[in-house]
Amino acid sequence: MSAVDLHGIIPPLVSPFTSDEQPDVDALRAEVRYHIDLGVHGVCVTGSTGDGQMLSVDDSVAFAAAAVAESAGRVPVIAGIIQDSTREVIRYSKAIAATGVDALQVTPVHYLFQPDADTTVDYYRRIAEATGLPVLIYNVIPYALIPATTVARTLNEIPQVIGVKQSGGNIHQLADLLYLNPAGGKVFTAVDDLLYPSYMIGAEGAISATLTVVPELCLRQWDAVQRGDHALARELHNKLLPVWRAIDGPNMTLRIKAALAMQGRNGGHGLSPLTPVSDGERETIRAALLEAGVKLAD
Repeated sequence: MSAVDLHGIIPPLVSPFTSDEQPDVDALRAEVRYHIDLGVHGVCVTGSTGDGQMLSVDDSVAFAAAAVAESAGRVPVIAGIIQDSTREVIRYSKAIAATGVDALQVTPVHYLFQPDADTTVDYYRRIAEATGLPVLIYNVIPYALIPATTVARTLNEIPQVIGVKQSGGNIHQLADLLYLNPAGGKVFTAVDDLLYPSYMIGAEGAISATLTVVPELCLRQWDAVQRGDHALARELHNKLLPVWRAIDGPNMTLRIKAALAMQGRNGGHGLSPLTPVSDGERETIRAALLEAGVKLAD
C-alpha cells in the first residue's frame, strides 16, 4: 500500500460528458488544472458529484486516468466507486487502480439493504486487499448509513482504510465519529452547510460539492481556520451557505455544472435521465454566486 497524505480542501469534481454522452477528458483535465493552480490539497473524481453511480468501468477509468495525468503527482488523486455489490466494487477498483490513483473512495452498497457491522467491515477489508490501495469510506447512503461505531472499528481494524468522508447532511454522525477519535484514520466532512463548524470540532478537511463550485472561497476559509481567524471563517461561512442552498437538491450535478458554466468553466453535459436546470434554478444559482462575490463570465 502506498502512503498518501490526505488533508484540507479536496474538491470532488464533476464528470464532464460530450453531447453524445462520452467522457470529455479534456474538460476534466482543465478542471483538475484549475483547482491545482488555486492550491487545493487533492482532487476526487467519479464520486457522487461526478455521477459515480451512473458511470461504467470505462467511464471511471477514463476520468481517473485523466486526473492522474493532469495532476502529475502534485496532489493526491482519489477515485470514487458507487456500486451495489462487493464483486462489482472490486471489479471497478482493480480497473481504476491501474490508472495510478492514490486512493479509492467507496460507499456502502446503496440499493436499499444494509449489511450488519461484521459484513461491512469485511466488505471494506476485501476491497482494500483486492487492490492494495488506501480506501476512504464514503458514508453518504441515507438508508445504509454506517454507524459511527462501525466506521471507527473499520478504520482501526483495517490499515488500508485510512479515513471516512462523512456526508448525508449529518453533523451529528460526524460529531460521534470525531468523539470516537479512531486512531486508524482521518475524518473528513461533506456536510456542506456546516463546513466551518466541522473544522471547529476536528474534521481534518473536506471533500464536498461546495469546494468544487467555489474552491477559492473554501481554501480561504480553511486557511483562516488554520491560523485562528474565526471572524473571517464565519464571514466566509455566510458567503458559502447560499451557494450550497442554490446547488443542493434534485439533479445536483447539473446545478453544479450550471454554476461552473457561469464562471466560464466547462463542466460538460450530464447523463440521461438527469433533468435539465430550469431558468428559475439558474437565476437562484447566479444570485448566490454574486452574493458570494464570485466573478461571473456571463
